Amino acid sequence: MSQGRGSAGRVVAITLLYLLAHSEIVHAATYTVGGPGGWTFNMVSWPTGKRFMAGDVLIFKYNTATHNVVAVNSGGYNTCKAPAGAKVYQTGNDQIKLAKGQNFFICNFVGHCESGMKIAVTAM
Repeated sequence: MSQGRGSAGRVVAITLLYLLAHSEIVHAATYTVGGPGGWTFNMVSWPTGKRFMAGDVLIFKYNTATHNVVAVNSGGYNTCKAPAGAKVYQTGNDQIKLAKGQNFFICNFVGHCESGMKIAVTAM
């Protein structure tokens, strides 16, 4: 009887080893928006040439007295107006995980978005 249980345990162990050996480990990338200069004006082209994946993390570094980050929809991005209920980040070191598809971020301090303090990121 104990011999049967041992065989089942070995099968489970072998199966787990097989799955571990053949699984793909994926690590999310982390990007500091704007590079060393951080989240500031004229950011619209910052995503160009980068390949983003769902689960990647954007870090927004900025002075909280003069900026913020607001996650918006395409309408909010295009009009530079945050829709009701939009998530506002204000820590100066915000870490935001990208969802699959389009992700839009603006600064909603007066005039900042209109001065290019916004990005549109598409995550695969």
